[in-house]
Amino acid sequence: MCRTVPMKSKAQRRKFAELLVKGEISEEVYERWNKETGRKELPERVTPKPTMAKRRTAAAKKKTTTARKKATTARKSAKKR
Repeated sequence: MCRTVPMKSKAQRRKFAELLVKGEISEEVYERWNKETGRKELPERVTPKPTMAKRRTAAAKKKTTTARKKATTARKSAKKR
């Protein structure tokens, strides 16, 4: 008999329930995993989803570029004096 692995997250529990409904796993397997997991409070996911880096809008890029140009111009004019 193979060793069963209990569910580690709520997302996993939902996925296996979906597989049970589709008929891809047997009810016995699902029940065995569910019993081994018990009534533990499971995390939503085992590993957090990767977050996307903040995207800079075109307006934000333009503001930054304009600010850099002004600073450079100010430095050049200060050197000339």
